[in-house]
Formats: sequence, C-alpha cells, structure tokens
Amino acid sequence: MNSIRKNLPGKKAALFFFIIIALVAALPVFAAPRGDRAVASNEVVIWTYNSFNSEWGPGPDVARVFEEMTGIKVTWVDHRDAGNIAARLLLEGESADADIVLGLDQNLAVRVIDSGLLEAYRPRGAEHIFPELVLDPQFRLIPFDYSFFAINYDSDRITNPPASLEDLTHPRFANSLILLDPRTSSPGLGFFVWVRHIYGERWMDYWQRLQPSILTIAESWSSGYGLYTRGEAPLVLSYTTSPAYHLEYEDTDRFRAAIFSDGHPLQIEAAGLLRNARNKDNARVFLDFMLSPDFQSIIPLTNWMYPVIDIPLPDSFMANPKSDRPLRPGPASEAELNEWAAMMLRSR
Repeated sequence: MNSIRKNLPGKKAALFFFIIIALVAALPVFAAPRGDRAVASNEVVIWTYNSFNSEWGPGPDVARVFEEMTGIKVTWVDHRDAGNIAARLLLEGESADADIVLGLDQNLAVRVIDSGLLEAYRPRGAEHIFPELVLDPQFRLIPFDYSFFAINYDSDRITNPPASLEDLTHPRFANSLILLDPRTSSPGLGFFVWVRHIYGERWMDYWQRLQPSILTIAESWSSGYGLYTRGEAPLVLSYTTSPAYHLEYEDTDRFRAAIFSDGHPLQIEAAGLLRNARNKDNARVFLDFMLSPDFQSIIPLTNWMYPVIDIPLPDSFMANPKSDRPLRPGPASEAELNEWAAMMLRSR
C-alpha cells in the first residue's frame, strides 16, 4: 500500500486509499457466490411431490399455518412423485437447493440415508410418534403420515372385487387395472415390493400373468388416480384411506378399497433435513412443527393418510377398511427394477 501512495499526490492518494479499503471490506459480499449455503433467509425450501402441494393437498394449509405461527415462509418445490425427489436428490448431491425433502417413504429410505446427504435431527414431539413408524433411530428421516397400499375399485362397475393379488390376474379384470411406475412413484414401488414379498423368486412370473389386466402404468399417483376417477378403469393402485375422500367430499361410498388375504404393505412417509441446508435453523423449526397437532390435524382431510401421533380422526375415516395383516416388505434393488422395466417393455 505504501508504494501505491508514493506514486499519487495529495488528496488523490487519500481518496484512492479509502477506495481500496472499501473494496477490501466488500470482498466477502462480492466473493460469495449466488446461493452460498452460509447465507440464510427467512424461508424454508422444501422439495415434495405434486399432490402434497396441490390446491387440495396439505401444502397450502401447512404453509399458511406455519407462517402465521413462526413468520417463516415455506417455499415448496414440486418434483412430481417421491421417486423423482429421491432421484433428483441423489443426482444433485450436496448442491441440491433444498432444506428439507418431504414425502420419501421406507422403500426409498435406504438409498437416501446411505448417501450421507441427510442430517440427524430428533424434533420436538418425536416421543409421540407411534413406535412402529420410526424409520431411523437417528431421525435422518422423520415420519409425518402413514397408510396401507391397496387396490381401490369402483363398486358401480365391479360387484365382486379382487380378494388377493392372484385374483387380479383373472380374465374378468382384463384391461381394468391402473398401476404406477415403481421407478418414479412411491406407491408404484410399494406395489412392486408387495408382489415380490408375496411371490418371492416367482415375482416375474406373476407380472407376466398380470399383463392382460393392466390398462396402463401411470407415472405418478395423482395421474393414475385421476384416470380412475374419470372412469378410465375400475381398478387402481392407491390406499386403504382413499375411500374417506369420497365419503367426506362427495358423500358416496362408491369408491372402495379391496382387502386382500395376502395382507397390505404399510407406507410410512417421512421428511429429512439436508446436511447442507442453507436455512437449517428454519428447517428444524418446521420439523418440530411437523410433529405438532397443528400439522398432523391437517393430514387426514388433505393427504388422506393417518397422522403419526394420537389425535382424533374425521368421521369419514370410518369408511377406511382395515387389514389384519400389515406387511413390511424389504426394499427393491436397482437391478430388480431394471429387470422389471425390460420385461414390461418386451411385453407391450
């Protein structure tokens, strides 16, 4: 600095000196890249699936109540379905621009937890979660709702519904079934592991026998269930809790869930804090809120799932059938999913 000042006379030297000091003081601002994770804001960015944040899903009410309580804004980022959330997170890794991923289930949990991208956080109220729903003792994934996968049917069109997975292969159900892609949809993956759990090494044989019954395989639950309610097919993969929607808002029990002698896989949906989250403090506040009655009471009549803590249920949930055989199939491997995709491509 002295050599610079010697070459400048009087006031010009002083002016130049103060400019240099100002620029040096501003360097952290200029050097910080846009999106630097050290810079937090008064928001929390949450990746979720599109039906969660639809106009009829829980997202809008959750965001409104949370912001009223805390002053923190929720920014939802939709990624179609849970399979897409997991794939995007694993692809982007530490550069993923999210604070929380919300909507992953136990079938996607292993890959995401093993990635090391999630941070352990035991939120307030964790002790109230039903113990059988806890996915990870370190709480890298925190349950927020649950239900059971089921084949739903239109009772105006089907008077003798299927009573097992094997029944679905019967000729009377030809071109009647809407399924979901297990590579992109968490319910689709749930059905895939359900079949593998029941049939073991013969799971491929079952899919071959099921082919004539399948009308289409949709990418996401919302698209598949939309086809079903529009009358495209009388059978769809959904949940035992889906009938409550139609009873609550349409005052009808026309759409029902078939109970299978095989049992029904449990789905536990969860949220996780990203280790590299920009708004980590806000994210922790949200995860605390997620286990509160304020959040949990929104879930039944918007996401049509059960809350993970003990709170009263709407009367319409009386329409939901129960299975006395809850299943917990193991996760699918990428090789199995690739084998399934190749088989389906050959069959179509």
